[in-house]
Amino acid sequence: MIFLLITAVAAVVTFVATRVVLAVALKHGIHPPVRDRDVHSRPTPRLGGVAMCIGVLGAFGVAALIPELSGVFAEPTRIWTLLAGAVAICGIGVLDDLVDLDWMLKLGAQILVATGVALFGVQIVSLPIAGITVPSATTAIMLTVLIIVLVMNALNFIDGLDGLVAGTTIIGSTAFFGYIFIISQNLGQQNAYFSLASLITSIIVGVCLGFLPVNWHPARMFMGDGGALMLGLLTAASAIAVTGQIDIGTMGGRSQILPAFIPVLLPLAILLLPLTDFVLAVVRRLLNGSSPFAADRKHLHHRLLDMGHSHLGAVLIFYAWTAVVSVGCLVFLMQPWWVAVGIMAVGFIVCALLTAAPVSRRVWRTFLRVLRERRAARRGLEPTTIDARVETSIDQGESR
Repeated sequence: MIFLLITAVAAVVTFVATRVVLAVALKHGIHPPVRDRDVHSRPTPRLGGVAMCIGVLGAFGVAALIPELSGVFAEPTRIWTLLAGAVAICGIGVLDDLVDLDWMLKLGAQILVATGVALFGVQIVSLPIAGITVPSATTAIMLTVLIIVLVMNALNFIDGLDGLVAGTTIIGSTAFFGYIFIISQNLGQQNAYFSLASLITSIIVGVCLGFLPVNWHPARMFMGDGGALMLGLLTAASAIAVTGQIDIGTMGGRSQILPAFIPVLLPLAILLLPLTDFVLAVVRRLLNGSSPFAADRKHLHHRLLDMGHSHLGAVLIFYAWTAVVSVGCLVFLMQPWWVAVGIMAVGFIVCALLTAAPVSRRVWRTFLRVLRERRAARRGLEPTTIDARVETSIDQGESR
């Protein structure tokens, strides 16, 4: 109930803040022009990150007043560092949305913020796989900075469709909180529940829920780089924070094979699509001789639109893939591995069929057309009116 309260506070504060920020942005015309790579057709404010940042600060403020979470705030330095990092990266993102910063300057700022969080906030000190300890403090800091910067840019890269980042983050973060709940309630890891990771995750879900109403298609406001980068920072911080609190050795038989790797795999699974898009984009741009951070219109969500999916359809497909991977990882904690693999396999097949649906419809239409033409050629006639009606109905179904 405590974390439901925190989620509700984050959602309400963010929801109210979005209305205020949106009104100010529209009144003063604070919105960039539409770019060639954009999928929207009218200028739309990109200051959603400001409202989301207000939601984060408000939720942390309420959490500080709850006695059960006193242990989380026992080390105020790391809380203040994390909040300062969230505000700083949000500000950098907003500035980039307004004046289009040079990519090297933006990357340098990201590394600087991530370094500050690694030094005074959260950092990887051990991996939850047989208690492996990171060799040195320098290695821990470098690894933490790498993860934070990678996750920030991965989320920022897929922020191209209405509701895409907010929705996928809600699904993935809810699954991550489910993981923390399962290990704390059922697997003897009670110290993991009232933790910084749980708090951050519940706030992330609340903030995204509060922002989604104005970001749902057709969006009235975007979260922009400010919101996406801040979500990336907080998502990475929650995953990093939990790594030092999980003792796989106490989980008995469930620690065998893949479940022992869940603390590492689940954050990666949640970010599977963003990370895939990020890697493909960097490789593609480097091969083309351009900057790895040079924007283009070849992201995964752009390709889904080019395949024939509607705006909403492409977003829902991303949701489906994220849900299958995230929930599938959780199943490994509750069911035999072969059951979990089977569930994920079925989910992958369904998602693959949905993803390929527009192409399948075009292939089927072509097949029917060729079949009709061959029949007509054998009879020495033109395709019948009935055939034309069939094709028309297929076209109409595809357009919907």
